[in-house]
Amino acid sequence: MARILIPLANGCEELEAVTLIDLLRRADFEVVTAGLEPGPVTGAHGIVLVPDTELEQARHESYDLMVLPGGLPGSDHLNDDPRIHTLLRKLHDEGRYVGAICAAPKVLAKAGLLADRRATAYPTVLEGMGLADTRLTGQPVEVDGNVATSRGPGTAMEFALALIELLAGADKRKQVEDPLCRC
Repeated sequence: MARILIPLANGCEELEAVTLIDLLRRADFEVVTAGLEPGPVTGAHGIVLVPDTELEQARHESYDLMVLPGGLPGSDHLNDDPRIHTLLRKLHDEGRYVGAICAAPKVLAKAGLLADRRATAYPTVLEGMGLADTRLTGQPVEVDGNVATSRGPGTAMEFALALIELLAGADKRKQVEDPLCRC
């Protein structure tokens, strides 16, 4: 069973966070949500989320994937936390998956993980970051090697399903997707 870390910061995009948590758990993965600080996290739209643990504790564990929900100022809080960059680089260097959606791909960029890759993000988020070696595609979801990115709240379900397929294959994705009635 895959083990996944989803850091939660105040100001995160709730739709993205909850969609990722929900669908990845439906795939029978162990999903650990970790707040950057102790206590509940208030999302960008005032929805309160209660993380499973704190990042300080969670960062010492092993994960197959670390995925960042977007939103503002949540993505900025993730980007300002050196523990996030350290964890992302560690997982990436171990050949494990890292991912981000919406405004959070800028965290991957700052960690140096979008170099020579295809990526996508919320429109304009990655522009002006000097990413000449990153091919910004504008696609709903991009997977390039062990890095996955997605555009925003409207692509959260597709992103979560793509992550399921990465970790457990097309059959597991279908098993989770079919009952969702996405037709």
